[in-house]
Amino acid sequence: MKRTIIDASQMELNDKVVAIKRVSKTVKGGRTMRFSALVVVGDGNGHVGAGLGKAGEVPEAIRKGKEAAIKNMVAIPVDENKSIPHDFIGKFGSASVLLKRAPEGTGVIAGGPARSVLEMAGIKNIRTKSLGSNNKTNVVLATLAGLTSLKTPEEFARLRGKSVEEIVG
Repeated sequence: MKRTIIDASQMELNDKVVAIKRVSKTVKGGRTMRFSALVVVGDGNGHVGAGLGKAGEVPEAIRKGKEAAIKNMVAIPVDENKSIPHDFIGKFGSASVLLKRAPEGTGVIAGGPARSVLEMAGIKNIRTKSLGSNNKTNVVLATLAGLTSLKTPEEFARLRGKSVEEIVG
């Protein structure tokens, strides 16, 4: 998975809370409750990131999750009709997400966690299917892994030493 460092200070970022969980730790005096928040941020223009924040209160967990997501921002190739360049299966843990490119007018056909990532990335036409585990954190990370592994026709042409016309056909 290629990671490119993105300077998020000049970007207009949107964030979406995917999941908030109440987690507990058992100690001598009983259980201590904390909150875990999974947050996805993106600029709607091919940049997206996901982060997990944990804290004693929900707003603080969301803030920490947003900061972690901004640190993990990645660039995603988007083609001319706001879809992905080719089909791919993203995997993380036991979660797999099938990403299929779609023509103009299809819309975002995706389940909850994958949909949040795709909308924040600015992808408007795509079909997805979540396979394997339906754990929200793993589905979000599998979607991100799939999107970061995508290559444009120009990258394929450069790798193979051919022209873009030979690759595209």
